[in-house]
Amino acid sequence: MDSLLKQVSGKEIRVNHALFRTIDRIQDENQKHVMELNTHHRSKESTNRLLGKIMGKEIDESVTVLLPFYTDFGKHIKLGKNVFINQNATFVDLGGITIEDDVLIGSRVNLLTVNHIKDPNHRRGIITSPIKIERNVWIGAAATILPGITIGENAIIAANATVTKDVPANTTVGGTPAKIIK
Repeated sequence: MDSLLKQVSGKEIRVNHALFRTIDRIQDENQKHVMELNTHHRSKESTNRLLGKIMGKEIDESVTVLLPFYTDFGKHIKLGKNVFINQNATFVDLGGITIEDDVLIGSRVNLLTVNHIKDPNHRRGIITSPIKIERNVWIGAAATILPGITIGENAIIAANATVTKDVPANTTVGGTPAKIIK
């Protein structure tokens, strides 16, 4: 999957491109696992096993994800240790989402690595850019992190913030668009 991530990263992918068909195929295969994840009561161990299948890698036993959890692709998510993700989180991860150790993610958080092409003649196409969440970050409920953002170590994202720019380490941001408040 890393080779696909390299192929899509920062590039315009139009709907008639061969990569679009590959992405659609992988999404389609993975959606049955996402649906299975979210339609049954599961133990933490069972959740992590199924998340491992969705993400294509083993999930550390210290990771806790409360269901439901949504991802449109799944294969480009990397989770560190001691990560906590509250219910109803949505990861649009085709562009790559890296979450380092000890991160807390509130309920209804959106991590979005995909955007549409601005040219109206090609708007159905996409462009991706990765999200990186560094160690010990806390993202409050209903925050949205847009493509290409890095959130620095120990930062706090206030509830309902929309993050449109990188967040420096050891700061608190809030609002729409998010601004440093502490």
